[in-house]
Parts: sequence; C-alpha cells; structure tokens
Amino acid sequence: MGSPQGCPGRGLLLFVFLLLLLSPAQVLPQSCVWYGECGVASGDKRYNCAYDGPPIALPKDGYDLLQELCPGLYFGNVSTCCDVLQLQTLKNNLQLPLQFLSRCPSCFYNLINLFCELTCSPNQSEFLNVTSTIPYYDPVSKENKSSITELQYFIGESFANAMYNACKDVEAPSSNVKALGLLCGKEVKDCNATNWIEYMFSKDNGQTPFSIIPIFSDVPVHGMNPMNNATKGCNESVDDSTGPCSCQDCSTVCGPKPQPPPLPAPWLLFGLDAIYVIMRRHFVSEYTPIDSNIAFSVNSHRDDGKITCGERLGERFENGLRMTFTSWGAFCVRNPRPVILFSVVFIAMCCSGFVYIKATTNPVDLWSAPSSQARKEKEYFDKHFGPFFRTEQLIIQAPNSHPDIYSPYPSGADVPFGPPLTKEILHQVLDLQDAIVNITASFDNETVTLKDICLAPLAPYNNNCTILSVLNYFQNSHSVLDHTVGDEFFVYADYHTHFLYCVRAPASLNDTSMLHDPCLGTFGGPVFPWLVLGGYDADNYNNATALVITLPVNNYYNDSRKLMKALAWEKEFINFLKNYRNPNLTISFSAERSIEDEINRESNSDVSTVLISYIVMFVYISIALGHIQSWGRLLVDSKISLGIAGILIVLSSVACSIGIFSFFGIPLTLIVIEVIPFLVLAIGVDNIFIIVQTLQRDERLEGETLDKQIGRVLGDVAPSMFLSSFSETVAFFLGTLSTMPAVRTFSLFAGMAVLIDFILQVTCFVSLLGLDIKRQERNRLDVLCCIKGSEETSGVQRSESILFLFFKNLYSPYLLEDWMRPIVIALFVGVLSFSTAVMHNVEIGLDQSLSMPHDSYLMDYLSQLNKYLHTGPPVYFVLEEGHNYTSLEGQNMVCGGMGCNNDSLVQQIFSAAEISSYTRIGYAPSSWIDDYFDWVKPQSSCCRVYNTTGQFCNASVTDPSCTRCRPLTQEGKQRPQGQDFMKFLPMFLSDNPNPKCGKGGHAAYSSAVNFINNKTDVGATYFSTYHTILKTSSDFIDAMKKARTIADNITETMGIKGKNYRVFPYSVFYVFYEQYLTIVDDAIFNLCISLGSIFLVTTVLLGFEVWAAVMVSITIAMIIVNMFGVMWLWGISLNAVSLVNLVMSCGIAVEFCSHVTRAFTVSTKGSRVERAEEALSHVGSSVFSGITLTKFGGIVVLAFSKSQIFQIFYFRMYLAMVLLGATHGLIFLPVLLSYIGPSVNKAKTHAAQERSRHTERERLLYF
Repeated sequence: MGSPQGCPGRGLLLFVFLLLLLSPAQVLPQSCVWYGECGVASGDKRYNCAYDGPPIALPKDGYDLLQELCPGLYFGNVSTCCDVLQLQTLKNNLQLPLQFLSRCPSCFYNLINLFCELTCSPNQSEFLNVTSTIPYYDPVSKENKSSITELQYFIGESFANAMYNACKDVEAPSSNVKALGLLCGKEVKDCNATNWIEYMFSKDNGQTPFSIIPIFSDVPVHGMNPMNNATKGCNESVDDSTGPCSCQDCSTVCGPKPQPPPLPAPWLLFGLDAIYVIMRRHFVSEYTPIDSNIAFSVNSHRDDGKITCGERLGERFENGLRMTFTSWGAFCVRNPRPVILFSVVFIAMCCSGFVYIKATTNPVDLWSAPSSQARKEKEYFDKHFGPFFRTEQLIIQAPNSHPDIYSPYPSGADVPFGPPLTKEILHQVLDLQDAIVNITASFDNETVTLKDICLAPLAPYNNNCTILSVLNYFQNSHSVLDHTVGDEFFVYADYHTHFLYCVRAPASLNDTSMLHDPCLGTFGGPVFPWLVLGGYDADNYNNATALVITLPVNNYYNDSRKLMKALAWEKEFINFLKNYRNPNLTISFSAERSIEDEINRESNSDVSTVLISYIVMFVYISIALGHIQSWGRLLVDSKISLGIAGILIVLSSVACSIGIFSFFGIPLTLIVIEVIPFLVLAIGVDNIFIIVQTLQRDERLEGETLDKQIGRVLGDVAPSMFLSSFSETVAFFLGTLSTMPAVRTFSLFAGMAVLIDFILQVTCFVSLLGLDIKRQERNRLDVLCCIKGSEETSGVQRSESILFLFFKNLYSPYLLEDWMRPIVIALFVGVLSFSTAVMHNVEIGLDQSLSMPHDSYLMDYLSQLNKYLHTGPPVYFVLEEGHNYTSLEGQNMVCGGMGCNNDSLVQQIFSAAEISSYTRIGYAPSSWIDDYFDWVKPQSSCCRVYNTTGQFCNASVTDPSCTRCRPLTQEGKQRPQGQDFMKFLPMFLSDNPNPKCGKGGHAAYSSAVNFINNKTDVGATYFSTYHTILKTSSDFIDAMKKARTIADNITETMGIKGKNYRVFPYSVFYVFYEQYLTIVDDAIFNLCISLGSIFLVTTVLLGFEVWAAVMVSITIAMIIVNMFGVMWLWGISLNAVSLVNLVMSCGIAVEFCSHVTRAFTVSTKGSRVERAEEALSHVGSSVFSGITLTKFGGIVVLAFSKSQIFQIFYFRMYLAMVLLGATHGLIFLPVLLSYIGPSVNKAKTHAAQERSRHTERERLLYF
C-alpha cells in the first residue's frame, strides 16, 4: 500500500467532497418561507404570510415566549421566521399535546422541536417548500401579500421514528389509554411515526389552517435538506433539571414486559395424578376378599373376665341416665296437665320475643361479617369517598337491522358498522333513552325524576346526569347525530366519522374532523367505548352488535328518605321497560333493586311449594305413627292428634328459638326460616317415632301401671335421644365460632331449636302420649275423643309394624350374611375413594342466576351481560390517610410520570394491567396526581389565577388579569411541593375540562381525593381502573385475590407496611365474594368442630364408650365426604348456603348413626354380628320411618319449585343428605360394627340380667 503522497487523486477527491459538503452553508444564506399571519383560513385559524427574505429580529416582547417554547432558537440577535403572533398561535396549538405528552419530557422535547423548526427556524427554506398560495390584501399595511395554503415539510425519517418511539408509550391517566390514541387520529395499535405526523399536519384534523405535506427522507431530496435535528430517547434526560420518562411512559426504562408466574406443578405419582393413584390403590385394596370368619371367630366368644373400672363407670353413668328419665317419664304421665300448662307458658314466654323480631335482607349483612376485611374496607371507602353508586343498565340489540358499510371520504377502506350502529337504530335508542330520562315516580306526594337522584359529577356547574351511552358521543342530541358536512355530491363527515374518532379519544372536546363536535359526555366526563358497546372483536368497536346504557344513581345508605326516592324511581324504570315495545330493539335490563325484588318474588312464589312439602310430611307422620289392629278400630288406634301435637312441638321449638334470639336483638335471615324447620322436623320426628314405636312394641309387665311403663320405655330410649340431640346442639353452638354471618346465625338458631325440641319432647310430648294411650284404652276415637269406638278391647295390645318385622326377619339377617358384609364394605369404601378424589374439584361460589326464578327478566339480562360486556367492575386502589403527598419522596412513591419510582403505586398497577389475563386488572389506572402535575405546569394554560384576588381562573376565561399559577422558571417547572402542592390542588379538582384545558380534574377526580384539616392536607385517595371481564364466581374470586396481592405488594414496596396506613383494593363485589377466599378453611373448621363435638358428647353419653364414638364419627365423616362427591357430580358449588346444609347434614347424620350405635352398645348378645343384627332390627325401622320416609316425601315436592336455588341447594342436597344418611346408618354402620364394633360392656350385661330377673321378659329393648 502506498502513502497518501503517492495517491494525488485521492487527496483531490477528498477536497472536492469537503467543498461540496460545505458549499450549501456557504452559498445559501439563512432564509424564510413565511413571516407573520394574514388571511382567515376558518374560524379563528389564520394563514401564514409568504416571505422569502432573511430572518427578522424578534421583538423583545416575544423573548419570553420563544424561550418558553423554542429555547434552541434563542441565540444571537434572536432572528426568526416568525413574529410574536405566530409564537402565540404556536403556544395555543401546543396546549393539547403539552397536557398529554409533557409528562414524558423527551417526548415533548422532540415534538416541540418539530413544530419550532416548522414555525420559527431561520433556516426554513432548507426543508420547507411552499406549493400553493392565494393573494391577500393587508388592510393595516395597505399591501398586497400572499397567504400560504399548502407547503411541503421535509422531515428526516430518523427524526420521525425517534420522536414516535419516545412518545408511543405515554399514558393519558384520566382516560386509561395511550396519549397517542388522542393525538394520532387512529387506534394506538395502528399509529406509527408517519401517519401520526401526517395526521397532525392534515387540514382535516380541524386544528391545522392549511395543508402541510410531510415528506420523510434521511437524504437530500428535490434540492431540500430534511429537518433531522438531534432527538432525545424516552430513557434520556432533556436537561439537568429533568430525568428520563417514567417506566409507565417508556417501555425501554421498564425493561421486558412482566410475565405471569408459572402455574403450580401438579402432584404426580408415576406420571399420573397423585389423587387418582392413591384413590385407585385404596379402591382396589378394599375389593380384596375379607375373611369374615376370622372377624367372627374373634368376636364370637363371650368374655367372662372381670369387670373393668371403665366398664363399671360407663354402666353407672348409663344407669343414672336411665333412672333419671324413667322417673321423669312417670312424673310427666302422672301429672300431664301441669306439665302441658308449663310447656305452653314456656313456649308463650319465648315467643313473646317475636315483638322484637327483625329480618336481615341487606345482602352485605347476610354474607359479610362486620369484622371482615372487605366489610371494613367498604366502610372506609363509603366514609371517605361516599357509597358506590346504584346502577341501572340496559343491553340493547337490533335483531332486524343489518350491518352498515361506511366509505370514508375522500379515500380509505370501507368500515363495517354493526346492526345497532345504524343511524335509524341510534335515533330509536335515543328516543328510548330520552323516555327513560323523563320517567317520573311518586314518593310521599313528591315527584321524583332521574335528575333528582342521578350522579352529576360537575354539579352545581353542570347538572346533567351521567349517562354512559354511545349517544353521549352525540351529546344525546338528534341534531348532532344528524350533523353532516358535505355537498350535493359527497358527504365529507357524518356520524360515522364522529363515532370512529370518539371511540379513540372519548375525552376529546373536538373530534378534529370537519364536524368539530365534542366527544366528552354532557355530564363532563369521557364515555369509554368498552363500557357502552358490546359484541365487538378486539378493538374494532364499529363491529359492535349490542349497545350498553348505564345510568349511575346516587346511593344513600344513611338517608332513608332519599334512598326510598331512588327505589321509587327504579320501580317505575322497571315497569316502563317491562311494558316497552319496539319491534326493532331487543332490550335486556336491570336496576339496582332488581335482584332483591326477584329474590323476594321467588320466595313468595315458593311459599306454596314449601307448605305442600310440610303438609306431605305432616300427613305421613300422622298416619305412620298409628298401628291399626283392625278396620273397626281404625279411628281408635290412629295417632293423628298425637302426630299433629308432635309436629306442633317441633314447630314451637323453632318459634321459641326465634323468639329468644329476637329478644336479644339478633336478626333473622332467610336461611333460618327455610332450613331450620326442615332440620328440626327431621330430628324431632325421628325421636317421636322412636318413643311411640318402642312403646307400641313393648309389653306392660305384670302389675305395672301406665306411668311406670312409659317411664321405663323413656328410660330406655331417652338416653339415645339425649345423645343425638345434645350432640347436635353442641355441634351447632360451636358452629357460631364461624366468621360467616349466614353460618353463624344458622348455627345459633338451630342449636337452640334442637335443645328446646328435646326438652319439649321429654316433657310435653310424653304427657300427651300418656293421655293418648289412656284415650286408646278407653276406646275413644282419635281427634273426636268424646266419642267411643264400636269395637271394644281389653286394652292396648303390643304390636309390631310390618316395617319392624321386615327389618327383623328379612333385612337385618340378609345384610349381615358373611358373604354380603365384605361387598358392603368394599362398595362404601369405593364410593368414599371416589368422593375423596373429586372433592377438591367442587366449584366455589354462587352463580347469581341461580338465585333468580326461571321466568325472571334478569335471567335474560345476566345471559346478555356475560355475552356482550367487555369490561369488568371498576376497582379502586385506596391509599389510606397518612401519606405525605407534599414531599418529593412521597410523590415519587405514588405517581407514574417522570421522576417517579419504577415500583410506585401507579406503576405497579400499570404493570399488572400489562398481564391482565393473569392479574385481571384490565387497564392502566386513572391517576389524579399525574394529571395534577400536568395541569399545574407553567407551560400549560390550565392553572391560572386572577392577579388581583388570587382566585382560580379557568382556561376558557379571556382576561388579562389571569396569570400563571407558577413562574416559568426552572423552579416553577418542577413539581409543586409543600404549601404549593396544597394551594393549587383544590383548584385542579374544581376545574371543569374545556377545549383549552382537557386536564381539569372536577369530572374525573372530584371524589378521588379526601381533604383533611380544613383542606390543608390530603387524606385518603384512590386510583381507579377496571377489572377484566368477570363471568363466573371463580373469576370474581380470583380478581379479588389478585387485586389484594397487588395492593399488599404496593404497601410493602412503598415502605409503609409498619405504619398506620396501607393500600387496599375496593370493588363493589368484594364484600360478597370475600367469604369464598376462606370458605374452604371455614368448611373444614365448621365440619371438624361439628365432628369433634359429636365425638366428645357421644363418648360421654354412651357411657364413655370411646370406640363406639369413633365408629359414629367415622361414619358421619364418610357421609360428609360423600356429600362433596355428590356436589361435584350434581354441579352444586360450595358457598354459604351449601355450607349451612353440610353443617346441617352433620346433625341429621347423628340421627341416622347414634341410635343404631347405642343399641349396639347396650345389646347383650354374644357376638358383634348378633349385636349388630339386634340393634338394626329394633332401631332401624324407627330411623327409616322417622327420618328417611318422612323427609323423602317432603323433599320430592321441592323438586317442583320454580326457584333454582331451591332445586339445587335444597332438593338436591336434602335428597343426598337423606339417602347418604340412610345408607350409611342402616347399611354401612351395622356392617362396620359387626367387624370392629366395641366389645360387650360386662357391667351393662350384668345390670341387664339383674333387671330382667324374675320377669317373664327374656329380651328387653334397650335403645
């Protein structure tokens, strides 16, 4: 290679290249293409005057403006191609971009660079080319000039892309959308560098007075050098006083998009689901043959050993109970009148509490405990920001309309509009909307209209009601909807144009088309398209197939009169829509009161069903109690009056329970009214059958009087009744430890009702039984006791029912055959294995539609809601009182703009919205503090005060005495702190948005900030957004759980965890769904408490037979687990209603199990099989007839209920409860006892032999 000196051609070439490169700067002096304004383009917009001379020195009165807007041009003798008037026009035109983009300084720096070079650059002629002018005569200077009507702007492609990249992520906090969605003329996803700049310079946007045609190139073209100034990336600082844009406004600062955590790995064994493997192993093992002979041989011999201390203690306790109830029974039969009178007085005293009765119908009180987190958070929100508004909503379709095709002028692809977005349909919907607004109701001789109760955020300046409707894009006006611009040949702009703009920029006050109509609702707030349109795909709102109209109405928790007015108007609203007819519209609707109204209607409609159910049970009980010996004695041997008396005692116990707790101020709930009579009837009737049927099978001993016989029988059966009733009472009372109000109230009332029922049965009913036996012995008719029967008899004969004989001679021996028992065990353990395997798949929650009648108008509404709604409920992240907003550190913890922490409150919610499918946070939050900082900037025209009074001066006011709130200095451009922060914040929150300042906070944030200490400090505040669409209970539960996780994380990262305030999320549905966060734990707790208490009480009352109590507890636990299996199979979800039923099933299961177990423990037969057979023979028929058949008749009637909640949670669960209880108590438990039941208590056997000695009875019934 040679040296440079050896290559003279290369040196010459380099010289020429440098000469060419430098020549334009040397040859072309600074030159303008315009200067000054001349001629009116349209409205208040003016053309610029053509001028091709050198830059002109700027008058000194323009220095401040130039320094404010274009500091890069403030040098030398300050010669520019613009005058002061043009600078003022530039400032006015930059107000909207300033308010939305200045939160990211580098974005706004690049944008203002673009406009400053265009307007004032002394080198305009290098990159601006005038292509069209019109003559203009200046009346002031008396000169002929030219107005520029079109020019080309040559822009560097690199500059354009860099400017777009710096601005594309900037948020518009009050609108929950990207700022470019308001400034690009397109959807954000369709916006890019070129079409954004083309839109800003297009004459069609309504802001630009003449056409500016941008030409993008990085190299000289057509002799022009494109403007390619240096840019700032959003992750760069503009100067020393500012920092890079925030993470929320600059994805580069954030780094990679957050990813949801991976799903937890399933529990696998050998590559298969672990639950499946374990259950299959158990199932197979249980089907292996059981050598019953071994079990029999082990238990068949009689143990003649010594009596242990434990056996003697058990026998003494058993004997004590027997003697107590024997003496008591005899006393009640001897003294029936005082006992019955005392019982009636007791019932009357308890029922006197009915004068204090009050029922809880408020859903919040029903499902949420006062001490629960959601309840406390709701009360905090209501106290500081007011209660959440009531919602009236319509979903409208146009089934007979066809899609409309819009062809934009002058060019562009055709845009399809969905059926409800045709102009004809929109006019009809507007008529409907106007009719709803004009609905009047009457309350207390006052006329109530929507305006009296509606949410009007700008009142008293603007009293228009908030109506979230697509018609609000057209100001709820037929004339605006019909507004068009065009000529006899073409329509340049019409409602299609306006709609397409407004769905992109709902907060705009000027649609920038030729229409120049506002998009902002008449109530002063934006109407987001995802709230008013349904059935569209992605963000193509024009494809909507449904319109949604929402009318928020003020809620008045503490003002019953105003609340009654709202309820009266809602009633008329419902009646109006029920009777509204329009063949072109299909309307689904709901009011705030709708659900409660429909539940009440459903309850009333099901009264007849419930009554029929009880009547069926009453009739069966009355007939089944009697043992008819012959047709002649039919009316004598029947027990109708005794059956009715028994039923009245059961119902009286329920009434006493209600009266007692009403006296103490404990409110009644719907579950108490519907469930407890059913429960107590099951328990009480079973006891009645056991007493009566045992007496019927008993034979009076020689010389024994009636009172002693009934006393002896009661001594045999009452301990078993006491065992079941006391177990249930303790289990229910311990259930009051639950945190769920519905479960706690049910447990309280049920425990007292069961206890009183037992007391009345062993007092009043025993006396009534004695009187009935005397009537029967005197041959008097049942009911008509004054009349004697025709067929005489020597007395009441011992009788055995057909059912008893069936159990004794057929069922019991067959069930306990050696070959049958292993099959029974294997079958039941198999079912248990299946239930265990699927119980974790039982859904949690309560589908709202299940609480509605089949014929309810809400069924259609709920269906359409799930189909068409595209956003979920609003969610508010509340920062409690105590945070310091006036310090820079405190602001950075919260805000989302420049300089804010990357893990600030707003930024974390924004990051959550980035992975909405996981977090269920749908949109970036509306941030009052970020909009306040944009509003208060001295560069903005928003914050102004009268220099004479210091009062706020709205941006729309034209008054020379209105001056900036803060000076246009480096210090003034910083965020306000200390007293400055508090001085201007109330002004921001009272400022209504207007065309010159769209950042006014009155409409969007007036309720978001709570002032304290006479407005000298900020208390609690909230930052709102929306959940994603939530359809099922699991969606709602997951949304609440994720929101709480986000709030807890914010509290922790803000470093306020140990302080006396925190961040929490609030949405109107949280208070109802919080119960499901802990319902699994609640279910386990309640059911374990019930089982534990049953075990302890059974152990004691069975005479300390621990193993017998274990048998009872195991069987009840199996019933509960199998109930979960039935719930999974039958689609019954776990919620407060089903949990109450599960707790109740524990009580009913005791009835099925305890009597059989006690009969087994007192049996003196030789082997377990014989004892199980004897127990099942003597108790089985009473349990079967007393509970199974009684309940079965009543339950079947519930299947015909119109109420879905009755069909699912009462018919299905009660049926499962009775069938599982009967099969386990009468099939599985006897077989289990025959294998591993407790051994014979030798002390009890010896005592039984002593009692039966010297009598003719070789077998006694000890139940």
